[in-house]
Amino acid sequence: MKKEYIIPIFVPHLGCPNACVFCNQTKITGKQKQVTGKEVKETIEEYLNNFKDKECIVEVAFFGGSFTGIEVEKQEELLSAAYEYVKQGKVDSIRISTRPDYIDRNILKMLKKYKVKTIELGVQSTNNYILEKAKRGHTFQDVKKASKLIRFYGFTLGHQMMVGLPESTAIDEINTARDLIRLKPKIVRIYPVLVIKGTQLEEDYNNGEYEPLTVTQAVERCKEVADLFNKSKVKIIRIGLQSTDEICDPKSENSQVIAGPYHPAFRQLVEGRLWYSAIVSEIKKINTKVKTVEIKANSEDINNIIGHKKENVKKLKDLYDVDIIVKATDGMKNGKFEVTIEKTYDDILEEKRKSLQIK
Repeated sequence: MKKEYIIPIFVPHLGCPNACVFCNQTKITGKQKQVTGKEVKETIEEYLNNFKDKECIVEVAFFGGSFTGIEVEKQEELLSAAYEYVKQGKVDSIRISTRPDYIDRNILKMLKKYKVKTIELGVQSTNNYILEKAKRGHTFQDVKKASKLIRFYGFTLGHQMMVGLPESTAIDEINTARDLIRLKPKIVRIYPVLVIKGTQLEEDYNNGEYEPLTVTQAVERCKEVADLFNKSKVKIIRIGLQSTDEICDPKSENSQVIAGPYHPAFRQLVEGRLWYSAIVSEIKKINTKVKTVEIKANSEDINNIIGHKKENVKKLKDLYDVDIIVKATDGMKNGKFEVTIEKTYDDILEEKRKSLQIK
């Protein structure tokens, strides 16, 4: 299987008419000025020259801001720069992210011209009250309309949602995931809300009007919605904001994060929780009291099965007094695992009985 590479191009706040309560794109992307077509080409060249695998799949992704809200001339300047590499066969596809209310037929026709493959919509919530509280400036109806058009024109549809928005509950977020699944996206990103400097949320937090989720709360909420997406075969391509020099531990001097569920291994925490629940469920099906079990899984899943800092191994031991042995096997598909009983308490009792008889 060919390795996949992403070439990120950040276009902070270009085209975005709103100041969402949680958003400061300059801080999130670390970019403060408009990008040019020339800079797009320079970035692509730099990445292409540094890719180790020459036989690979390459995608140029325009992140940040609301791409289709930029003036059309600017959109075409940036897209045409990337499209040159598509025509040369050096880049396989182009991806953009934008707002649901900045999608229409004319925009989609223009994006088709430049061979854009994937369009991600910043949905955040499907609850109109929560969208209004977050000052998103669009409704769920805009999301439904844009999603339908994107799929009709043959693009790969992606959605982005958030957990922990002002007044959003765990039930609201589960309902958002279910609403999105019905719109049939191929990919999704899940972001826990962080309080970033220079945002309305920072002011609300300082005034005691907003309380961010703890890491534990955010992990549990993300785990619940991730489980729904996994069961519906919607690919989760990110959980949590990417760590940067500025999006890092709030205790760090350079951090732009004031508060909230930041963790450098947030996705692993979520996936570890998913694996833990699945493993416990399988162990409970065993009609005997087990002491040791062996878990076979694909090598790529081993770290998440063990859990961050061996959290899952410790919890199984502490709560259920079960020892686990984890073995990697390439014969197992990603996301699948097999539990085998290595030792039960009956085995231990039998060993003790035999030991006493020998004495």
